[in-house]
Amino acid sequence: MDNKTISRDGTPIAYERHGDGPTVVLVGGAMCTGATLAPLAEALSDRFGAVTYDRRGRGGSGDTAPFAVAREIEDIAALIEAFGDSAALYGISSGGALALQAVASGLPVREVAVYETPFAVDEVAAKQRAEYTGRLTELLGQGRRGDAVELFLTLVGTPPEMIAGVRMSHAWPGMEALAPTLAYDDAAMGGGRVPRERLAALSVPLLSVAGDASPAWMREAALTIAEAAPNGSYRTLEGQTHMVDPQALAPVLAEFFGTDG
Repeated sequence: MDNKTISRDGTPIAYERHGDGPTVVLVGGAMCTGATLAPLAEALSDRFGAVTYDRRGRGGSGDTAPFAVAREIEDIAALIEAFGDSAALYGISSGGALALQAVASGLPVREVAVYETPFAVDEVAAKQRAEYTGRLTELLGQGRRGDAVELFLTLVGTPPEMIAGVRMSHAWPGMEALAPTLAYDDAAMGGGRVPRERLAALSVPLLSVAGDASPAWMREAALTIAEAAPNGSYRTLEGQTHMVDPQALAPVLAEFFGTDG
């Protein structure tokens, strides 16, 4: 990414803009860079100015200590300001949790859409999330980046044999490099439960989407998000999982965001 904007704390944030229409900022999830969402941005670029970016600590962006979720919200604010007075937001997975926090903080957001933000829907899942947070903090504190990545992959349901294969792949060093940012995504999840009070205070339209081939708990979490927001709506995408096809998702987002921004 050749373009950069400077966040409030002086951190450079690398981005690309795809298209020239109303601005939509795309927020990636854990282990993602701006390049991860580039195919979706391209699919939206005929109607929108879709902005992909490297969240702090990733790719071409900087990372100023100490970390706080508020700094990531300021990064989104800087991107919005770079292209006008307001924008729509889209966030996938834990990036959806960050997008929702950004809207709740009062950023000039027209609409917000999220895809399968993995909030806990029962006590067992909430306990698992708390255990993950503790173990992740311990591993990163010991500099055990590879083990932190493996912990995350286990949390999201990756089979052990597949993890073993990934550890042997050319992608592994890049994944280890991103390991410290797993703590950033964990912080954005805010403890892992659906933030009902925060969502209830949102005034902007919200769309929560899930794939109908994803686990039932993900669809339940997506529905709960929509029901908690005053202007929330819920959609499922036929045949889609957490690894959603940009060509299936883009028309749904385009319809929701419209072209009047």
